[in-house]
Amino acid sequence: MNVVVCVKQIPDPAAPPALEPGTNTLDRSGKLILDDSDAYGVEMALQLVDAAGGGEVTLVSMAPNSETSGLRTALAMGAAKAVLVSDPSLKGTDALGTAKVLAAACKRTQFDLILAATESTDGYTGTTPVQLAELLALPSVTFAKSVAVDGMTVRVERQTEAGYDEVTCPLPAVVTVTAGVVEPRYPSFKGIMAAKSKPIDEVTVADLGLEGQVGQSGARQEITSVAAAESRGAGEIVVDEGDGASRIVAFLESAKVI
Repeated sequence: MNVVVCVKQIPDPAAPPALEPGTNTLDRSGKLILDDSDAYGVEMALQLVDAAGGGEVTLVSMAPNSETSGLRTALAMGAAKAVLVSDPSLKGTDALGTAKVLAAACKRTQFDLILAATESTDGYTGTTPVQLAELLALPSVTFAKSVAVDGMTVRVERQTEAGYDEVTCPLPAVVTVTAGVVEPRYPSFKGIMAAKSKPIDEVTVADLGLEGQVGQSGARQEITSVAAAESRGAGEIVVDEGDGASRIVAFLESAKVI
């Protein structure tokens, strides 16, 4: 069984975020790391391949400056190889443009299943995976808390507000996984050393035949402004003098919770 995992390399969330000068886009010029949310997809893919008794996990990513640090982390976990799309013309690409790039890159591989996170931790649009599925004309299942493959059918427990739905669909398909689907492994020293020699196929926009369709010129979304989040105010301390319950009810009513 061959599984493709779409992974994103992002600026370290522990570092202060910065915008590119004169733009409203995130500065990605420094070292990038594997998005934590994508580690779950990599681990799920590795477990599915092991359960199938054969196959491999391929990573697909889009990043500037030929950045591979995040990919090497996923390769150290056990993925076999990666496809990296890196091209200066990708600057300013929106969610749909990203989906077009990932779809074209996925077509360069052989896959039975594509896994992705529900959303990235630096963008939070949550739209790219389903756009990817549409572009590849594949069924998609989102918010998977459990994934199993039986022959040419994928069985998913899809997380909902009321619990979960049991969903099945034929392969190939695109499935997005939640943080609770598995517990990602830590790369071993042996895995880290092996990752240095695993192949990463770097391609450009021209290689994918997407000239003029992605980047700033092809974007249908625009970030018009960026504002700092409001600082959290001090909370109110309520001393119970026999009327604590009624005061809580009144507060919840004012917040329209009840």
